[in-house]
Amino acid sequence: MSFRPLHDRVLVRRVTAEEKTRGGIIIPDTAKEKPQEGEVIAVGSGTLNDKGELRALDVKAGDRILFGKWSGTEVKLDGEELLIMKESDIMGILDNASVAKAA
Repeated sequence: MSFRPLHDRVLVRRVTAEEKTRGGIIIPDTAKEKPQEGEVIAVGSGTLNDKGELRALDVKAGDRILFGKWSGTEVKLDGEELLIMKESDIMGILDNASVAKAA
């Protein structure tokens, strides 16, 4: 299935939560919090400014982003749980150096 968000909406896949702490303690599923980091899958075309011109979004497919704990709406597409959120719900884009360092 192909999905294309409209206007200023973004389709996001959450990153997988860590199974262990840095000290090696295994975290049970009941104690895990949903990650607030994700990968942009698809973006809408943008919004219209006051002059009627289309303003493209700042994020693009493939970007790693941070978003608020309660941001977006959960949807299930092709058996995968994804989030649809507005661009304004996104707090920032993680650059490749910080993503590699975290891994």
